[in-house]
Formats: sequence, structure tokens, C-alpha cells
Amino acid sequence: MVVCPAMDTKKLAKVMKALSNPNRLELYMEIVRSQEARYDSAGECRLADVIGCLNIGAPTISHHLKELANADLITTERRGQHVVARINATTVDEVVAILGRAGSGLNRKRTR
Repeated sequence: MVVCPAMDTKKLAKVMKALSNPNRLELYMEIVRSQEARYDSAGECRLADVIGCLNIGAPTISHHLKELANADLITTERRGQHVVARINATTVDEVVAILGRAGSGLNRKRTR
């Protein structure tokens, strides 16, 4: 049995709200894809590489990055002229564990 660290409902709601915006979700998924493709870079994603894939202006992207960071879904770091983002695996694991438990409970009720 997997034990999930306690994530309070306010934090979970903040994560869900951050991902509820379609542009923000698209940006987050691009960061995930870029991070997966660059396994040699310690799980980092240069945002300049991601921005070209999206049809969103720089100020809007900056706002979305701030919201994702405030929800603890990503961390960002400036390196010279570049901004690097990393997925916060701890937050993702906590959300997956909570949703997995909810899904498991629903499946048990259906099979009874």
C-alpha cells in the first residue's frame, strides 16, 4: 500500500485551479514533454524552447508560469538570459496518489 503525504484540500484545489486554464495546462504539458525529451539535462526545460510551440504572448506566458509556480507544480530559475523550469515531482506524486485513492475507492464500489 502506498502511503500518501497529507496534501491539504486548499493545496489540491490550488493545483487543480492552476491546471484548469487550457493555456496554462498546455504550457505545463509542453514543459513535461520537453523535460522528458531532455533526460540528459537533469530534468530541466529551457522555457525559450517551449515558448515557440505555443501561440501565447510572452506576458501571458510569464503570468501562467507564475501561477504554476504558486501552485507548486514547477520551479523556475534564471540562468543568464535563459529561464529554466523543472516539474515538482513531489507535488505531482501527491496529486496522483490522492486521485488514485479516489479512483480505487470508486472501482471497489462498482465491483460490489
